[in-house]
Amino acid sequence: MALPKFLQPYLPSYDITKLDKDAPSVSNEIITQVLNLGDDKAVRWVFDNYTLEEIRNAVKNPQRGVWNEESLNYWSQVLKIEKIENYDQAILNMNPV
Repeated sequence: MALPKFLQPYLPSYDITKLDKDAPSVSNEIITQVLNLGDDKAVRWVFDNYTLEEIRNAVKNPQRGVWNEESLNYWSQVLKIEKIENYDQAILNMNPV
């Protein structure tokens, strides 16, 4: 099943016509990018197409260096995640010291 075109802005490095939304690495990337950057329509799509467990796992075990701090904090509160693994490494830091 092809991804909807409205997700393309959140996955600019990918040809979404060739992505398998159910492949674990792809689903994690889609969930991460949409929760991090997506609008209401894209976020609704994620919650309609992935299980709460998959979504919580993407937030609880975030990819390194891709999350906006505000987004990760927001979704951890919404999803009631108390501990995020490797939180500091997950945050995209545009001004490293």
